[in-house]
Amino acid sequence: MQVIKTTNDAFVLQDVSAVSPTRARYKVLSLLVTLASLTYLDRLCISAAAPAIIQEFNFTPVQMGYIFSAFTLTYALFEIPSGWLGDRFGTRKALTRIVLWWSAFTMLTGAVVGFWSLFFVRLMFGAGEAGAIPNSASTVARWFPVPQRGRAMGGVCVGHAIGASLTPPIVFLLIGLQGWRLTFVEFGALGFVWCLVWYVWFRDTPEEHPAANDAEINIIRSGLAAAPAHSHSIPWRTFLRSKNIFFLCAMYFAYGYSLYFYITWLPTYLLNARGFTIASAGFFSALPWVCGAVAFLCGGWITDRLVALGHRKLARCGLGAFGLTMSAVMLVCVALAENNIVAASLIAAALFFQFLTTPAVWATCMDIGRGHSGVVTGTVNTFGNLAGTIAPIAFGYILQKWGSWTIPFYLAAGFLIVGVVMWLFINPEQPLEEVPGVGA
Repeated sequence: MQVIKTTNDAFVLQDVSAVSPTRARYKVLSLLVTLASLTYLDRLCISAAAPAIIQEFNFTPVQMGYIFSAFTLTYALFEIPSGWLGDRFGTRKALTRIVLWWSAFTMLTGAVVGFWSLFFVRLMFGAGEAGAIPNSASTVARWFPVPQRGRAMGGVCVGHAIGASLTPPIVFLLIGLQGWRLTFVEFGALGFVWCLVWYVWFRDTPEEHPAANDAEINIIRSGLAAAPAHSHSIPWRTFLRSKNIFFLCAMYFAYGYSLYFYITWLPTYLLNARGFTIASAGFFSALPWVCGAVAFLCGGWITDRLVALGHRKLARCGLGAFGLTMSAVMLVCVALAENNIVAASLIAAALFFQFLTTPAVWATCMDIGRGHSGVVTGTVNTFGNLAGTIAPIAFGYILQKWGSWTIPFYLAAGFLIVGVVMWLFINPEQPLEEVPGVGA
């Protein structure tokens, strides 16, 4: 490919194919993976600390369920505006704001004095962390070619799994050494370091970054004229007429209900329902996320490979339906399992199959959203987290009223089957601007 470049005010014809492309996009991905690790490190810290917090404040299961859900409620409500913020002003500024806010409230968690102060801090923490995923997706949409986006988002999701798998054993260890309060301060401080690196090095598009040469930009664009333009408005009329958005949101609501057991109640379940020691509970709390990291990589590779072979619907919807079906089966087996080790292992298998679908979810959001990838991802994630708001409270009520640790697993499996049905109605080959009767 021939391009015109300016050197010392002179125009030079250069053959890009003869120049080795830079790899700046992979440095961008490494920052997003690190960010994803921080989101789950801070998000799951309270679930690992929950037994100590419950003991100190004498919380009931229902009270703890509301505290878990406080984060998820505001996280869901601020997903769309935070996704729009990145589409409008660029993800360099948006993610800096997001991480600074949530890191501050992570640190303030260590200063709470009871239910209401902890509830308020969790509300503010959720409002701050909202937008991390949609802005990561928006960044990937601008920095990676279409055939690599599934793997790129799979890599981001691996960051979630890394943070989640490290959190329980680290938090259990730190609580034993220094108590739970200082642990939140230390975790929150990590976000400030990330913000400094991100804001200094990152640029919103590869065209703006000195570390990306023309050869790499040509790979990223893959025939497109330029990066997707920042969107100045949210196309609500288009959203409301898009069946894809409706079914994606419904599917991810089902996905989110099941997911939040792992994020909130899992360590407490292993300690109280299955009778594991703290060391064993730390290991089996981490195991699902380790399996999830493998699932993210596998899911990203599978969905990209199928797209490359010309099977986009199978790559997105087929993989999604398969993964959620298998996850539902595993959760039913958990409820039926009498052996504690078997039950804990099945929980890990259930999350593996659920996370196998995640790269396909975010790649579908980019397929459909294009220039509105951040807002589409934020909209879908809003519904997932609305379900995540309900799930911990429902778990707490079921536990307090019936004393049952098994009913929640049947309920989560039922939601996953609903998600399977929703995948069957999604068309990843129809972007928003092609919604019948609606302009871009």
